[in-house]
Amino acid sequence: METVYDFTLPKGYMDTSGQLHCKGKMRLATAGDEISATRDPRVLANPSYLTIVILSKVITQLEGLDAVTATTIEQLFTADLAYLQDIYQRVNDVVPPTMQCVCPDCGKTFDVPLNFTQEG
Repeated sequence: METVYDFTLPKGYMDTSGQLHCKGKMRLATAGDEISATRDPRVLANPSYLTIVILSKVITQLEGLDAVTATTIEQLFTADLAYLQDIYQRVNDVVPPTMQCVCPDCGKTFDVPLNFTQEG
């Protein structure tokens, strides 16, 4: 099973000296990554920050950088952020499972997303 994925950013991360960094590696996320990200004070203050924190945990390498931090992810161009979000969703199968159902009236089949969480 592949657990680390290579990527090339469409625009690239530009460091303070103006150098672009485009090639990197992303690993599969763990439950711990997602749980700890939801407890991060930045996420508690602004839930939109969740993506930044999670990506900073799973991106293990960006060419020429010693470490990838949330600050690094914040400074990405929006095209690169969208690209990384797409990779994250694809490699971690962040698509809810579905069940094929048949309409009892017309007989047409369709997929229904399964939600395993219960709300109030």
